[in-house]
Amino acid sequence: MPLRLTPTFRDDLAAASRPLAGMWVSSGSPVVAEICAGSGLDWLLIDMEHSPNGLGSVLTQLQAVAAYPITPVVRVPSGDAITIKQVLDLGAQNLLVPMVSSAEEARAVVAAVRYPPRGVRGVGAALARSARWNRVEDYLRDADEHVSLLVQVETVAGVEAADEIAAVDGVDGVFVGPADLAASMGLLGQQSHPEVMAAIQRTFEAARAAGKPVGVNAFDPAVAARHLEAGASFVVVDADVALLARGSEALSARWVHGVGDAPRVSY
Repeated sequence: MPLRLTPTFRDDLAAASRPLAGMWVSSGSPVVAEICAGSGLDWLLIDMEHSPNGLGSVLTQLQAVAAYPITPVVRVPSGDAITIKQVLDLGAQNLLVPMVSSAEEARAVVAAVRYPPRGVRGVGAALARSARWNRVEDYLRDADEHVSLLVQVETVAGVEAADEIAAVDGVDGVFVGPADLAASMGLLGQQSHPEVMAAIQRTFEAARAAGKPVGVNAFDPAVAARHLEAGASFVVVDADVALLARGSEALSARWVHGVGDAPRVSY
């Protein structure tokens, strides 16, 4: 029986009448991923770069969120073509590649997500969840329609080349990483510094001039609002692990360091 794949994040962005809000899923847990998938947010960013995620845990998270009306995007740890091939074969339809700082690097990751002759992706659709084990009709022919690619600009060099990066055919969107960008500018930990915000704005303008949607990471609601006003089409506004950390700290502040002597009630 022929099967159909879901629309890509590229399709979601094209159809959206408002910016799309998402969150990081960094715990590596399929249960947490499923909880977040039912949140009502537009998209999830499953992270392999700074999280304890490997191929197996990404697979289980993709399976866990598949039942929910939310779009998963997987951030691979690097632009390595082998890793990209494996993550695509797991069934990831939307990839974010970090640390893309030149048009040449952007073209390389585009080639990694495309089959020959347009790219270098290895062919294994009969063995892979990507084509549902050859149950998706004409998957090899139409594979480009089933995959969207975001590249992450997060260095000074990337900002300077943002117009060339965004113009690369096959790059479906640009995502700005303020933390690494700030570090690259000698402003480690100062993501909201005026110079960093100005660099983000330059990247926004370059991407939009190329006709590509641009997104950004911003956990501070006020900063996220500024980015949206500046033209961000998609944002990441929090993370599963950050929500758990801040929530448990709030419990501690109330029950241990605050009014800890008050009677505790059962939930």
